[in-house]
Amino acid sequence: MSTNLYTLTGIALLNPDITEKCAQVADVRQRWLAGELDLTAAIPAPALAVAGRPIKPELVSALLVERRKLSTPAGIAALIHALAHIEFNAINLALDAVYRFRDLPRDYYDDWLRVAAEEAYHFTLLRQHLQRLGYDYGDFTAHNGLWDMAVATAHDVLVRMALVPRVLEARGLDALPAIIHKLYSAGATDAAAILSIILRDEIGHVAVGNRWYAYCCAQQGLEPVATFRRLLREYNAPKLRKPLHTEARRAAGFSQAEMDMLDELAN
Repeated sequence: MSTNLYTLTGIALLNPDITEKCAQVADVRQRWLAGELDLTAAIPAPALAVAGRPIKPELVSALLVERRKLSTPAGIAALIHALAHIEFNAINLALDAVYRFRDLPRDYYDDWLRVAAEEAYHFTLLRQHLQRLGYDYGDFTAHNGLWDMAVATAHDVLVRMALVPRVLEARGLDALPAIIHKLYSAGATDAAAILSIILRDEIGHVAVGNRWYAYCCAQQGLEPVATFRRLLREYNAPKLRKPLHTEARRAAGFSQAEMDMLDELAN
């Protein structure tokens, strides 16, 4: 078996079997923490096309993803499925952050392997809950917006750190409190409890993105706030929606200057 971290994360990234992928994430991280893996890379990562995923769910436009009222069991299941799909994509995104970007400090790989493991845990919690509701991952449609941004940012670690954890994942910090409230109101307390775990951990994941975005800006002599504003425009990043979860974003490392800019853009 290979002892190269990039090789092993690439294998996990491309694996379409969800159960095997999650097991590979745990194994790679355990071996990395045990000091069994090295960072020698003879060739750079190939161009990014698709990550390994199962045949289902069917991918459709975001406008066509099934949405149902939370007043029904099927509506709650559809919401949980949508969140599980986000977490599944997040596993692949964290793996790709390790596999794709080379010659970074060891702490970078520590961080993203931890994120991959936690995303696999989140996905498993949501999938198990779906199964308790009589459904499974793949039973509803989904969209590929999160992975589309991975493809768009595959050429530059600074751009990836700016636009995936600091934009797409940070939007989750803003959205989750309202979703949790709706689930409690609908009597779906078990689902709400799972999302509370995810919200707690996602603050840490956004913090990882903030840490390495700041590192990349410092390495290139770039001013972080102005650079972030420019990248949002250049890559046509999804628009911010209020309310912003200011407390969670500040806990994840957004500066006050960044929050002021985000508040301005959300208006």
